[in-house]
Amino acid sequence: MIGIVIEIAVSWFLLWIFRKENPLVLGIMPTKVRMAQLLSGLMISALFCLLYHYVKYNLSEAIWKINEGYSWMQGLSASWWTLKGVLYEELIFRGALLYLAIKWIGSQRAVWISAAAFGIYHWFSYSAFGNVQMMIYVFLLTGSWGWMFAYSFLKTRSMYLPVALHLGWNLVTIVILSNGPIGSQLLTIEEVVPIETVQFVLLFLFQILALPMLLYFMLRRLSANGK
Repeated sequence: MIGIVIEIAVSWFLLWIFRKENPLVLGIMPTKVRMAQLLSGLMISALFCLLYHYVKYNLSEAIWKINEGYSWMQGLSASWWTLKGVLYEELIFRGALLYLAIKWIGSQRAVWISAAAFGIYHWFSYSAFGNVQMMIYVFLLTGSWGWMFAYSFLKTRSMYLPVALHLGWNLVTIVILSNGPIGSQLLTIEEVVPIETVQFVLLFLFQILALPMLLYFMLRRLSANGK
């Protein structure tokens, strides 16, 4: 939490030094539209995540079991941990730096640079650096979603939608499906059979393209309609 407070302070400093503005330009004040974006982003991302993992683990014949000792407090603690992680990353990659980059180098370049930086960052957080195959996989996966988050920020002029999209996926992955660094959560896997290469590639393409493309066309349509 201290890291998030420091990020906010640094963001304020950068915005004031370079633009004589404050963090409100990042669209952090709640409005009806932004709350709608928050809820819809959470639901859409969570549903896509559930669909992806449902197909993936059905193909791998995984056996899921409910963690019988799991408590509400554990769930809340895991959700809070996930939220802090999402906010930490969003403040870095979709906060003041992206806002300033859009002003300085234009929206398209800024969005692509933000996406690339997000992908490179995950080389280290996923301990992939040095493994070329893994680096390519991680870069494409997290870079595509980084692009979606950045594009969402650009089109909505707010951090609500990118945070919601990021959080929806991570909550399902980490808190419900136990696929994260904090160990067993609500559901656990007992058996998994490796899936075929073609199936893996198709699932990977779905993961990196489906939701980003959907959001791209939705936001373009809303922008064209002046909403």
